[in-house]
Amino acid sequence: MLATVSSAALQGIQAVPVLVEVNSGESGDPRLIMVGLPDAAVKESDDRVFSALANSGFRKPQTRTTINLAPGDLRKEGPMYDLPIALGILAATNQLSGDQRLKDFLIGGELSLSGATRPIRGGLAFALEAKAAGKRGVILPLDSAREASLVTGIEVYGVESLTQALRFVEGKLELQNLSGASIFDAREQASEDNFSEVKGQATVKRAVEVAVAGNHNLLLIGPPGSGKSMIAKRIPGIMPEPTLDEFLEILQIESAAGVSHKNQLRKRRPFRSPHHTISDVGLLGGGSIPGPGEISLAHNGVLFMDELPEFKRSALEVMRQPLEDGKVTISRSAGKVTLPCNFMLVAAMNPCPCGYLGSQQKECSCSPHQVQKYRNRISGPLLDRIDLHVEAPALSISQLREASKGESSEEIRDRIETARSIQRSRFSATAVRSNADMGHQAIQSHCKISSELGDLLQSAMERLSLSARAYDRILKVSRTIADLAGSIEIEAPHLLEAIQFRSLDRMAST
Repeated sequence: MLATVSSAALQGIQAVPVLVEVNSGESGDPRLIMVGLPDAAVKESDDRVFSALANSGFRKPQTRTTINLAPGDLRKEGPMYDLPIALGILAATNQLSGDQRLKDFLIGGELSLSGATRPIRGGLAFALEAKAAGKRGVILPLDSAREASLVTGIEVYGVESLTQALRFVEGKLELQNLSGASIFDAREQASEDNFSEVKGQATVKRAVEVAVAGNHNLLLIGPPGSGKSMIAKRIPGIMPEPTLDEFLEILQIESAAGVSHKNQLRKRRPFRSPHHTISDVGLLGGGSIPGPGEISLAHNGVLFMDELPEFKRSALEVMRQPLEDGKVTISRSAGKVTLPCNFMLVAAMNPCPCGYLGSQQKECSCSPHQVQKYRNRISGPLLDRIDLHVEAPALSISQLREASKGESSEEIRDRIETARSIQRSRFSATAVRSNADMGHQAIQSHCKISSELGDLLQSAMERLSLSARAYDRILKVSRTIADLAGSIEIEAPHLLEAIQFRSLDRMAST
């Protein structure tokens, strides 16, 4: 008997339909044959499925059985086909009565040897594909179903075992429809890292506020112990809460990467901090079947790269286009996928190899050639894509002993929220979300400056030998500073402050 079950395969962060066809009762030796480009994890599913069937009180096929995962030219990976294969075998061997729900629902899930279900990657992508395909809903392991419940307009059911899935498909058991259920943690959880704990560094904190308000890329330059990493780790506490659409994008990427969300979710933007020894694939994404890397996991959030010059030059250079486009395309023999990566880059570096160039506490031991070689590890084109460069000087002992606290993260976030609301109103009719995303036409429309300010900017550009890309970046930062000030027009103080936030360019020109 032939039985079919609807499932899906992950390509990048998207799910594509897969039909699991099970044909039992064929003549020949009693064995199972699996076709349809399965990888090793899929091929091993027959052992898991047979054990799950036996331990759940069902019999395994006594005749030759063929399982086809269609389409046959799409490579299948992972254990997500265990549950649909098991249900297909039960239907093909007449152990399942009524198979309408097998056709109406998209089904996925890993099985343990006992028959219990385990979560899979891409639960949210399954739900989105089911909705796009016009399916009634999805049947997934309970933990995967919780994240899928964010998708409305379909039914989402979580099952804890093969037996429970069978009874639900047969209509003998009713489960709670999780679609639309609140899975967010409503408790207000104060961040352990607050900007009030940062002593001094007023210029750096101002640069961080401007960067977050406009979603601009930021480079912090300072000696060891100046607080660069400490400040960077407090950025999530001042970032505005993501919209539901933004959070769905974040969750879809994390789900495809296997990031588990067993408990209630908090609507926070991601903060990723890869080590400088990370590989190109780990940073950009890839693998035999392309999947998301760190830049995609930081989508709609922050990618913090400490010790920026220590990252491999190849990894830094291939980041240039994703920084510009907000997406990365990965091509492999198994296929080509385009992944979103619209993130805010926050990088930190020392001013020289020893770290003490210009420091009042310790004398620098680097030669001018060593300093230049160190800085040349960051190419000009990559530097042009970083909107703000700011120096973070080391603090004196007297500054560290000060008991007075600075502004809290909540106060800074309130100003940022106001600036972001101005930008949402400004770009409401476009796909642009923040000032940093503005293209050339948007810059011409929203970053107009007077002829006097144009002469001032031209003079600064010529003195610092800045590129045309840096010219646009300065205008976009000026627009953000004006938004923070509640100004409709870009005025001289806004432009001068934006120019001042090009520290590395000023260093190079001296």
